[in-house]
Amino acid sequence: MQPVILAIESSCDETSASIIQAGKVLNNVIASQTVHQKYGGVVPELASRAHQQLIHQVVNEALTSAGIQTNQLNAIAFTRGPGLLGSLLVGVSFAKGMALGLQLPLIEVNHMEAHVLAHFIDEPRPTFPFLCLTVSGGHTQLVVVHDFLNMEVIGETRDDAIGEAFDKAAKMMEFPYPGGPLIDKYAQYGNPKAFTFPHTSIPGLDFSFSGIKTAFLYFLRDHKKNEPRFVELFGPDICASLQAHLVAMVMEKLKLAVAQTGINRVAIAGGVAANSGLRKSMQKQAQQSGWSVFIPKFEYCTDNAAMIATAAHYKYLAKRFASLDVAPLANLAIGD
Repeated sequence: MQPVILAIESSCDETSASIIQAGKVLNNVIASQTVHQKYGGVVPELASRAHQQLIHQVVNEALTSAGIQTNQLNAIAFTRGPGLLGSLLVGVSFAKGMALGLQLPLIEVNHMEAHVLAHFIDEPRPTFPFLCLTVSGGHTQLVVVHDFLNMEVIGETRDDAIGEAFDKAAKMMEFPYPGGPLIDKYAQYGNPKAFTFPHTSIPGLDFSFSGIKTAFLYFLRDHKKNEPRFVELFGPDICASLQAHLVAMVMEKLKLAVAQTGINRVAIAGGVAANSGLRKSMQKQAQQSGWSVFIPKFEYCTDNAAMIATAAHYKYLAKRFASLDVAPLANLAIGD
């Protein structure tokens, strides 16, 4: 079976479509929403409206650039969750309408599982089982990947995600949105040992980032009392120190997971997988401990339909289709 599948991603603020044929991703069309910048974060209602405006254009471009006609499609795939409910609803509704009109099967995809399976878009590809650290604005999880469609969460954040910690810290420093990547950018020019932050950790493989956010808030407040231009004068050092601390927090748990599971094939996925500090730490650990490390291309770290298409390909082969009464789930968990 050499299926041709159209995949749609609309979980947050990226409207994306991709065509996959015989397991090979042909394209990855993404329309980013700029409307949120002046608000300092994603506004859910504006995001869903922007998806409605962009989705037809994005899907049409994906089909056209791949040279695929609708009568060549074998299935329509979409992100069911997790994500913003209004945004998900746009993608789900569009996919259901296309599937009904073309009399094609539907494939629902879990957004976080798709992030993991982004490692199968290109070579090198990990072999099973492997560990995957999924890090984004909404999630921080440790996942044992037994097979394409069999994943087990063994650790996750109990409060905030690492991506949110980056973004909130950037907002505290009055960086424009999205601020997380700017911390990474400025960190390249700073000293990661210039400032220290309290070590916060909880037992086991779970994460917690609420403490470091609070500590960083007080850190800025106290230093600004003595020097109002503290961020302006020491920005790169602040960014480098904070990034090093956050990366150390997730690496600590990742090392523990490797020790407990005995699995030394380790991958990272999600938007924060684009962070240079995390990527370098992974590569350094691979050299020191003999890990086989898998780091996705930058374009497959952030939200995109290519990863949805890849997940859909394996679900198609397993004949795992969705019914037309399927609804989006904002809190869809891995394995659901």
